[in-house]
Amino acid sequence: MTESAPTRTHPATVNIGRPHAGVVVLHLNRPKQLNAINSEMRDGLIAELAGLATDASVHAVVITGEGRGFCSGIDVRNFSPKALQASDPAIERLRFQEAMAALPQAIRHLPQPVIAAVNGPCVGAGFALCLASDIRICSTSATFGNGAILLGLSGAEMGMSYHLPRIVGTSVAADWMMTGRTVPAAEAERRGLVSQLVEPDELMPRALELARAIAELPPFGTQLTKRALQVNTDAPGLDAALELENRNQVLSHATDEAEARRRSK
Repeated sequence: MTESAPTRTHPATVNIGRPHAGVVVLHLNRPKQLNAINSEMRDGLIAELAGLATDASVHAVVITGEGRGFCSGIDVRNFSPKALQASDPAIERLRFQEAMAALPQAIRHLPQPVIAAVNGPCVGAGFALCLASDIRICSTSATFGNGAILLGLSGAEMGMSYHLPRIVGTSVAADWMMTGRTVPAAEAERRGLVSQLVEPDELMPRALELARAIAELPPFGTQLTKRALQVNTDAPGLDAALELENRNQVLSHATDEAEARRRSK
């Protein structure tokens, strides 16, 4: 299974591919900078994700990086100096952080399931995008990390202190976030950060296989499943989780898609 070339762009920093019906691939496209996020890429991603959220023809989304990296974090050289000067008023720094945090929020709020196909270095802001995705797979050349703490900053940013402990546990998350060390692909798989570890040439075919399998299912059911996983991760108890599950099952059971599937069995 191969992926078609990207079909359109929002500026050149974000390319869009539609390799199969119902599947969209978002390519981070600054390969010379290991797809570091500048203001153009940030704004382009936000715009594309907003468009996908209301596109009923899209049932699964894959995020990956062009070239040899997934995303090396924020490109501090390509943001306006005003946005990143420590001497600027705190309110301006806060607005910058909020604008960056909108990226993982947009991925998490996307109704369609999102697969992160991590093909290389996945650092800082890129790590946050990966963590916000629903399914994470990576190649053997992938690495993960957040080096903010090595710069005297907090290692908790862009949702990392929320997502990472829920995925790998609090002790492992504290290890990674408080040391800023680079985590190799094999450790990421062992700790449950990724569901699959594959050879580099198998990464996109496998990601597209997963996306296509999801896209071929009734979208109402997959989107309710995504919401239930998100909500019940923070459920106060089993009773609250079951309440949501029971309602979702009743709603999905009444759809035309579910009826058609039952008749075809």
